[in-house]
Amino acid sequence: MTEYFDAIVVGSGISGGWAAKELCEKGLKTLIIERGRSVVAGDYPTEGKAPWELPNHGRTPHDELDRDYPVQRQTGINEQHKHFFVKDTEAPYSQESGKPFSWIRGHQLGGKSLTWGKVSLRLSDLDFKANKKDGHGTDWPIRYKDIAPWYDYVERFAGISGSPEGLPHLPDGIFQPPMEMSCVERHFKQKIENHFDERKLIISRTANLTKPTKEQLELGRSKCQFRNECMRGCSFGAYFSSQSATLPAAERTGNLTIITDTIAHSVIYDPETKKASGINTINVKTKIKKEYKAKVVFLCASTLSSTQIMLNSTSQEFPNGIANSSGVLGHYLMDHIFHAGAKGKLKTHESSYYSGRRPNGVYIPRFQNLSTNHPDFIRGYGYEGWSSREGWSRHTDSNAYGKDFKNSLQKPGRWEFEIMGFGEMLPQFKNHVRLDPTNLDPLGMPLLHVSCEHSDNERAMQKNMKEEAVAMLKIAGLQEVEGYARIRPPGLCIHEMGTARMGHDEKTSVLNKFNQTHDVDNLFVTDGSAMTSNACQNPSLTYMALTARAVDYAVKQMQLGNI
Repeated sequence: MTEYFDAIVVGSGISGGWAAKELCEKGLKTLIIERGRSVVAGDYPTEGKAPWELPNHGRTPHDELDRDYPVQRQTGINEQHKHFFVKDTEAPYSQESGKPFSWIRGHQLGGKSLTWGKVSLRLSDLDFKANKKDGHGTDWPIRYKDIAPWYDYVERFAGISGSPEGLPHLPDGIFQPPMEMSCVERHFKQKIENHFDERKLIISRTANLTKPTKEQLELGRSKCQFRNECMRGCSFGAYFSSQSATLPAAERTGNLTIITDTIAHSVIYDPETKKASGINTINVKTKIKKEYKAKVVFLCASTLSSTQIMLNSTSQEFPNGIANSSGVLGHYLMDHIFHAGAKGKLKTHESSYYSGRRPNGVYIPRFQNLSTNHPDFIRGYGYEGWSSREGWSRHTDSNAYGKDFKNSLQKPGRWEFEIMGFGEMLPQFKNHVRLDPTNLDPLGMPLLHVSCEHSDNERAMQKNMKEEAVAMLKIAGLQEVEGYARIRPPGLCIHEMGTARMGHDEKTSVLNKFNQTHDVDNLFVTDGSAMTSNACQNPSLTYMALTARAVDYAVKQMQLGNI
C-alpha cells in the first residue's frame, strides 16, 4: 500500500539529517528513506573499550580485510569501527580499466556523519568565483554573500569550535572556544608566520562542542571529553552527527518517520504534473517493492548514490535519468588530492607533554595563487597537521634489554610533527559515473560505473605540497624531515563531489542556485553531488548550509503554490 508524506528525504547522513530537521521544524510530515541498518544514539558497541576488550586487540585480520573490505580497508578500518563501513563484497561497483576509484561508504542510519573527520571550513568568494575566473567548469550560481547567513545558521546549531583569524579566503564563523595547540604546534606557528607573509597556522575548526549552548544541552549533547574516539560513535553527543543533533531535533517535532534497510530505487515522475511524485523502494531484507509518495523530494544519499538514483529514474520524458535534459548528470566528478606533505622530529620542549587526546589537529589555510600565480598549477591547497610524542612502540624493533631499557619505555620520546596537503581538483566532463547495464547488484539494479582520474594540474599541485611542507618543517627547525607524495586513487579522500552540479544555465547544469533541479521543480539535491567546484576546504559544512537554504526556499515555494 502506498504511503503519503509531505516530504521525502533519501539518505540520513549530514545532508539528509539536515533536510529532515528543517522540513520537520517547518511543519512537514517527513519520511527518511535509509538503505542501511538502524543505529540509534548510543548504539556504539566499541565505544570506550580498551584494546584488550576488542577482538584481536582491535586489529582486523588481513584475510578478512582482503576478502570483505578491499576498498574500505584503505581508510585504516579495524575492530573499533569497521561496522560503520560497508562490506565491499555486498556493495559492488565497476570502474574504468586503469582508473581506480575508491568509493568509501557507510550504510547505516546517520551514514558517514558517524565517521567523518569533523573539519568544518567555509568556502569564500575565492572559491565561488574560481570557475568563472580561470574558465575551468561552469560559474557557480551563488556567491559567498548568498550562503554566509546559512553558514551562521548551521554553525550555531551544529557547534563548531575554532578561532577567528580575519582571513578573506577562509571566512570566520560562529565559533565555540577553540581547542589549545600543543607547545610544538605553537613553536611551528611562530616560526612559519615570522618567515612567510601569507601563511598562518591555526587550530583546526572542528564540529566538537567546547561550550554547549542551551539547545545543544536540551538535545542531550555535552562537551567533548577529549577521548579522540569519534569514529566509534559518541554517546555524549559531543561531535556533530545525525544521531547527536539533527535527527533528535527532527524527532521532537513529531513529524518524522524513518524507514531503514530500504533502498531508493528511483524517483517517480508524473508526466501530467511534470513533478516528482515519490520514490520507488526495495526492502533489502524482504526484497518487497513499495512506493512512497510526497509533495517534495530531497535526494541526500551521498554524491554518487544520489546520482545513481537519478540515472536509474528513467521515463519517456527523461530516458537518460530524471532532470537530465542537459546531459551532464553524472559528469564533473571531483575528489581532493592529498597524501602529500612532510613529517619530522623536534628535540626541544622535552619537558612538555599534553593532556587528553584532542580530536582535531591544526590547519594551514591556502597560500598559493592568492596574490601571485604559481607557474605550474592553478587553484590551491591547505594543510592539516598534528603533533605527538613518540611512545613505547618506538622500541619495538630494538635488541636492547635490561633495567635501563625497561625504564626508557616509561618515558616519552621526541616530539613528532606532520602536515599533509589537501588540494583542489578541477571539474572535468570526462570524470564521470554512469550505469553499467551489463552488471547488476543482488537486487537487480545496474551497478554504478566510475571513470575518474587526477589531471596534470593536481599532480603538479601534489608535488608542490611535498616541497613546501619539507621547506616549512626545516625552517621551523625540525630534524629528520621526510617528505612524501603518494599516489592515491580519487575517492580515497572521501570528499567526492560533483555529478549533479549547480549552475546558471539549465543546458549545462542539473541544479539551480537553490539546489532545485532545473527540469523538475519539486526535486532537490543537496549533498556533494551539487558542488560546482570543490575548492580545497573540507566540504561538509557547505553541504549543511546549502541544505538548510534549499529547504527554506522549497517550503516557501510550496506555501506560494509554486511547487
